[in-house]
Amino acid sequence: MLDTKEMLMALPVLKPVTHDLAPVRLTTPKEVVEYAKTRKLQIVDLKFVDLPGTWQHFSLPITELEEGLFSEGIGFDGSSIRGYQAIHESDMLLVPDPTTATTDPVCNVPTLTVTCSVLDPITRLPYTRDPRFIATKAERYLAKTGIATLSYWGPEAEFFIFDNIRFDQDTHSGYYFIDSDEGVWNSGRDQGTQNLGHRPRYKEGYFPVPPADMLQDIRSEIILRLIQANVPVEVHHHEVATAGQCEIDMRYNSLVTMADSLMMYKYVVKNVARAHGKTATFMPKPLFQDNGSGMHVHQSLWKDGVNLFADANGYAGLSDMARYYIGGLLRHAPALLAICAPTTNSYRRLVPGYEAPVNLVYSKRNRSAAVRIPMYSTNPKTKRIEFRPPDATANPYLTFAALMLAGLDGIEKKMDPGAPTDVDLYELPPDEAKRIKQVPGSLSESLDALERDHEFLFKGDVFTPDVIETWLELKRKKEVDAVRMRPHPYEFYLYYDA
Repeated sequence: MLDTKEMLMALPVLKPVTHDLAPVRLTTPKEVVEYAKTRKLQIVDLKFVDLPGTWQHFSLPITELEEGLFSEGIGFDGSSIRGYQAIHESDMLLVPDPTTATTDPVCNVPTLTVTCSVLDPITRLPYTRDPRFIATKAERYLAKTGIATLSYWGPEAEFFIFDNIRFDQDTHSGYYFIDSDEGVWNSGRDQGTQNLGHRPRYKEGYFPVPPADMLQDIRSEIILRLIQANVPVEVHHHEVATAGQCEIDMRYNSLVTMADSLMMYKYVVKNVARAHGKTATFMPKPLFQDNGSGMHVHQSLWKDGVNLFADANGYAGLSDMARYYIGGLLRHAPALLAICAPTTNSYRRLVPGYEAPVNLVYSKRNRSAAVRIPMYSTNPKTKRIEFRPPDATANPYLTFAALMLAGLDGIEKKMDPGAPTDVDLYELPPDEAKRIKQVPGSLSESLDALERDHEFLFKGDVFTPDVIETWLELKRKKEVDAVRMRPHPYEFYLYYDA
């Protein structure tokens, strides 16, 4: 066993943040090759996303970086990637997108990072199960509808930074242990070490200054690295839960670009935390009886520089188009959650009492509603709607595409979301509360809803049947059934003496 000093020495040490290095936007293969030479980069890291939403990668020496790589691509084994090919048709191609190229913000060896799209090597056509291609088709479809020319997206992805995590599951045992120096449960700790107190109490972690907020400098380092990686950031802060819950908000952007940015966001958060001897997780509900981590998704439609969601005379400054868009989100919400709250753990968060948006209604300012209309500004350019049930375990390419398709379906069919609900939904009398529709109570229920309701996702050939079929099979077999078949530790408390 390593002692504490040896463990700290074994941690990766990130290169210093270069405060005077402004981000550089590249557009062509020639610019990327020249950029790599100028910056004396030594490695090319090619990143792409699997169907569930995890970045995969492999690396090349910089000598292999040529302009032809951006057109010819490079092969990989698609059968080893979740949700991709069968073994008898495993050969696939990665084609780097030069507009995503930048210096990797966490690698010590000077590295060029590039996000890639996936092609079939035989047909040279984009791969239907490449999530980035699905998101690209969603943007193209929006333009073809004539409704709008651009959509803007602003996800608020929350996460925890812990000091230690242990978990295991086998035939005869199962457990998890979480620890955080910031966790209020450590207030009485006495293990021969100094205890300095100052920890956020349960549900009281929103905005305390240091020393209660122990992660200020780590978050600051994260945002500086994100900015250098071409990911603009607006704000960072501690979140409601104890034990290191955080939020960093990126500046809104177009659909595919924001999905790319969210992948970089999660990558940087996890690696900076690890370099500090900590561990970051976007798991929605790691702690019992405190707030979980969500990903509230702000969205709006624009045409020729005009925000189509804004109307000063409408409820909360919303246009009729925005209301119909909300109607589409609420109508398709049970199916959407199979994609944007896609884990069994997501539904540990989506329960009443923890600021979780379980009610399928809309409201201005009301955080207990599934759809909230922020009221911070009267400027029509800031008008947007916020869909609150998602969490950051979701694949952002699939999530943003699905949400937009649901909203466009609402606009096309003029789905009226009904009257807003501007009351505390958790305080409603029982007879009134029963009339409020709620989100599904489990991943299994959401998957069933998606199986029944997915035609709206096929508009513009954005999603294809093989994507939905693969998603349902992957989630049911690898996650729902895997969790359902295992005994839960609390079951021993409830039933061992039966």
